[in-house]
Amino acid sequence: MTSPIVFAFASALLITFALTPVARRLAAPLGFVDRPGPRKVHLTATPLMGGAAIYVGTVLATVAFSQGAARGQILAILTGTTLLLVVGMLDDKKILHSQLKLMGAMPLAAVILLANGIYASVFPWSLADYAVTLIWVVGLTASFNILDHMDGLCAGLAAIASAFFVVFAVLGGQYLVAPLAAAVLGASLGFLRWNFKPAKIFMGDGGALLLGFLLATLGAKLRVPAAPPETSWMIPVLVLAVPIFDTTLVTISRLRRGLLPFASPGKDHTAHRLAELGLGQRGAVLVLYAVAIVCGLLALWVGRLPIGLAYGLAGFVVVLGLSAIVLLERAPYERQEQSGH
Repeated sequence: MTSPIVFAFASALLITFALTPVARRLAAPLGFVDRPGPRKVHLTATPLMGGAAIYVGTVLATVAFSQGAARGQILAILTGTTLLLVVGMLDDKKILHSQLKLMGAMPLAAVILLANGIYASVFPWSLADYAVTLIWVVGLTASFNILDHMDGLCAGLAAIASAFFVVFAVLGGQYLVAPLAAAVLGASLGFLRWNFKPAKIFMGDGGALLLGFLLATLGAKLRVPAAPPETSWMIPVLVLAVPIFDTTLVTISRLRRGLLPFASPGKDHTAHRLAELGLGQRGAVLVLYAVAIVCGLLALWVGRLPIGLAYGLAGFVVVLGLSAIVLLERAPYERQEQSGH
């Protein structure tokens, strides 16, 4: 099993690394350029087509190194990925209204997974698992879409999360999850070389949507035989704790100010607030990398704990997260005054 994982990682890394400069050169002639604005942190016009390079690297590596029975579900996953890349890139071009992503493309991608037998296993009842999967996939995809607001943040967190999914998949002997997670890891790192501050290219909505969808899919597919069924659901939640936290913070903060959470872009995310506290953009991103790694290590630990201790740890993490939201809400940040795209 090890060879397909290594090959999927290496090929996705090399393909994405090589194609990202090509996407950068093509972006301006094709009209994929992100220009500076009051709600953005970059100061110069930046190419906006990195998602295409991530997509090609991930898809080619996954198709080449997925095995046996996994290929049927791989097709479904890549269909949803393709849908979200196309919709995201159309949104980057301002051809589609942004809310079509949330209300149309993301739920449709989740339904494609459900129709092909891909869903989270949390409850004894299938309908409840289907509902959880729909919420999980749409929520995580949307989380990564709004997370892509600072150089290196989205790609770096995707790399960290997929690395932990590789570890869990190897430990659990999952032949679908492991090569796919390895491909996402390789593609994220290959792109990150060009995207870490100062970024030479952005992934755009297409890249953020496909990474969020793939990571949500990996979380839904993940099975950890060594963990009790009552606590195994905590593992993907911890692995993806940073984007979940950021979305929770932004949602609470914007609702308190009378704004629509996913229709009011601004500089009020976790990374923005950490940067305003004196860390700067690069420091804020590195701090969130560190938090993501700690949460991944907690996920490795929680699967080995008795049920009572696992829920105690989960409760402590929730309290810690809510406390962080209160503190960050009091920290200085740029408040947008009205809704709008």
